[in-house]
Amino acid sequence: MSSSELPELPEVARVARDLIRFDTTNFGEGRAHGEREAAEYVGAYLEALGLTPEYYEPIPRRTNLSVRVPGRDRSLPALVLHGHLDVVPAVAEDWSVDPFGGVVKDGMLWGRGAVDMKDMDAMILTSVAELLRAGEQPARDIVVTFFADEENGGVEGSQRVVRDRPEWFAGATEAISEVGGYSIPVGDRRAYLLQVGEKALVWLRLQAHGTAGHGSRFHPDNAVTRLAEAVAALGRSSWPLELTATTRQTVDGLAALCGVDAADPDAVADATGPASGFLRSTFRTTTNPTGLVAGYKHNVIPDAAIATIDVRTLPGQEERVLAEIQAIVGDDIEVQISHRDIGLEVPFRGALVEAMVGALERHDPGVPVLPYLMGGGTDNKALAELGISGYGFAPLRLPTDLDFTGMFHGVDERVPIDALVFGQRVLTDLLRTY
Repeated sequence: MSSSELPELPEVARVARDLIRFDTTNFGEGRAHGEREAAEYVGAYLEALGLTPEYYEPIPRRTNLSVRVPGRDRSLPALVLHGHLDVVPAVAEDWSVDPFGGVVKDGMLWGRGAVDMKDMDAMILTSVAELLRAGEQPARDIVVTFFADEENGGVEGSQRVVRDRPEWFAGATEAISEVGGYSIPVGDRRAYLLQVGEKALVWLRLQAHGTAGHGSRFHPDNAVTRLAEAVAALGRSSWPLELTATTRQTVDGLAALCGVDAADPDAVADATGPASGFLRSTFRTTTNPTGLVAGYKHNVIPDAAIATIDVRTLPGQEERVLAEIQAIVGDDIEVQISHRDIGLEVPFRGALVEAMVGALERHDPGVPVLPYLMGGGTDNKALAELGISGYGFAPLRLPTDLDFTGMFHGVDERVPIDALVFGQRVLTDLLRTY
């Protein structure tokens, strides 16, 4: 699409495209390009609506911002709409487009953040804009917040904001953010998944120790070998299927739609096509090796080797799983926790849930909405420390053949333009009616 055609894009797509073009890569462990320029863009957009956002940079360039939109009845509990501005790295040579180009082709917006989560950031901004430009007010205060550092567990983002700027969320009891409200195929039908829970996150470092020596020696005390055996054992471990109150509702609802026996949750998940792997991860603990560090020269045996493991447990199972991990890798492997946060599960009921379900029903009549427990995590976990119940509701009506869930942190991340327009309309409807 040529530059002369870009203004014809719907506003929600233009804003998402602009945000993608800010390279807000977060490498983790304190290394990041920073969110400042993207935050300033968001702030300028909000200022043009007559709002005055407040910024907070706990360290240089790691920028958070928030603004409160006054409601008609300020005695009602406030609602938080929040997103994050950072993205995971993208290796440009692996992509078919520039990951930070904001490319529009084939009816889709391509780029790092198109799914996670600059699409939702744009939907939040343009939904608020639609109300205010029409001279309308939401029923209740809306706290619009954009966090830094979510892809590193919110260390310089939501965790610091909740600790240092809790007044931003005064009077708020509920929050809406990413990874929910999107459609999935279920056999020959469609359903929406509304996120009402998140697995707990534990990032581990496994460290093996041995004796340094020359690479040519007979050397059984090898840290790399010891670590490799531990990583292979953990990576190949098959964790048992365990349903929570939420995932039982998910399985039962999907089974009723596709006619598969609910007694086999994995078979039920398989009926959802591309979403299957994403759903299977919500039924069990996962322990995925994600990195290896050892050695500094081909002919030198190092005295230590380190692996990183991404552990996601069902809510409340962290301690049990950590004990089992130690048993799997063996007592000679040091297990260190580098980051940890809580699991969440909130009921699939109440006025806000009814309002979200109702908004989807008005824009896609007759399509069921089911609760689900997300395998990953969001900044809702930090807000939970303030007693705020968080939901995932970034509504998108998606093509059945699009592996949407596979694009989170994936290559050639993209979102259909018409799905963005749909989502913005649903979210605006929600703000008008709740």
